[in-house]
Amino acid sequence: MKNQELKILMVDDHPMIIEGYMHTLMATKKESQTLEIDIASDCDSALKAINRSKNIGQPYDIYFFDISIPESEDGLYKNGEDLAKRVKLTDPDAKVVILTMYEEVYRIHDIIRTINPEGFLIKSDLTSSELASAFQAIQNNPPFYSGTVNKVLRKSLQNPISLDLINHKMLHLLSLGIKTKDLVKHLDLTLSAIEKRKKNLKELFFVEDGKDETLINIAKEKGYI
Repeated sequence: MKNQELKILMVDDHPMIIEGYMHTLMATKKESQTLEIDIASDCDSALKAINRSKNIGQPYDIYFFDISIPESEDGLYKNGEDLAKRVKLTDPDAKVVILTMYEEVYRIHDIIRTINPEGFLIKSDLTSSELASAFQAIQNNPPFYSGTVNKVLRKSLQNPISLDLINHKMLHLLSLGIKTKDLVKHLDLTLSAIEKRKKNLKELFFVEDGKDETLINIAKEKGYI
């Protein structure tokens, strides 16, 4: 069987977590696989590793990005999400795996829409066996989504209401307790445009009493938040 050499970059700011990931991959890899694993703990060290690998003509085959890592010193990269977007643009042949604690419906949909990763793992779902399964699956039959991601997607597919990104984000912000008048700080819209969208959302979700709380509850039931 032909030997498969894989260069991997793991980016997470928790040393014990990275150590666990590395141990799992090395312990469960196929006999025909040789893994070369580099690690980074923030955006700057990750960018340095990415650039170095390309400069020597040995780019990474697989990237594991935790979302919540320290931003780059120049402020251009805020988190692992920004790094994943860069890799998708500059190295489309590489496989990208997102790891995160975020379970919000809006965040899950947004990451799939903007990054479309080969692997998407919620840390609370993660076990050694699931990480091992994900690692093999993304090479042969991507994408691989962990249980929470699949649950969110299944629930969304069961509901016929179609929302654009702004409405999704508006629902998410309202569910966090942000008042309508303060949404202008988070959305590139005027207050009148926000109120119009919210009125349309209440019509879409058949909110008979007109209350924001009812809108949020119905949206949660249907898997939009």
